[in-house]
Amino acid sequence: MNNKIILAETERLILRRYKKEDVQDLFEYLSDKEVVKYEPYKPLTFDETKENLEWRIGTDEMIAVELKNSHKMIGNVYMGKRDFEALELGYVFNRKYWGNGYAIESCNILIEQAFSNGIHRIYAECDPDNKRSWTLLEALKFHREAHFRKNVYFWKDETEKAIWKDTYVYAKLNDNT
Repeated sequence: MNNKIILAETERLILRRYKKEDVQDLFEYLSDKEVVKYEPYKPLTFDETKENLEWRIGTDEMIAVELKNSHKMIGNVYMGKRDFEALELGYVFNRKYWGNGYAIESCNILIEQAFSNGIHRIYAECDPDNKRSWTLLEALKFHREAHFRKNVYFWKDETEKAIWKDTYVYAKLNDNT
């Protein structure tokens, strides 16, 4: 694990590793059903959030996003390592901070860093119904590469039948590789 705490900074944000003190801020957004609506998990309880935080502290792939002015942790960006010099991008932000450009700001700087470190491709998957997500990806200059029809399910209905969902796949290539 990389022990460096701060990974990047912008004018408004600090992107850093998670720490134990983040539990309340993390719970604030992971317990919000609107925030996790398109995630493969339900809103978390406080105890589940504490468990989840332990995992976040132990991985290099989850990056906490903190406001510089208040030091409130408002969300996270996921940069999952994949084969062939690729990363998978994901993001989840506290709903109280939606619409302020924090997601695009934090993703942009992490994408720049990844490409300068030799990453060839960054991709993201999202639900076609999650317009906020794919609009963000398009603002980040990602290109829609695929629309998979009913390729995944996270939940089953009351009769144990899978509730299938579609997936958009977006990607951005490093122009310097």
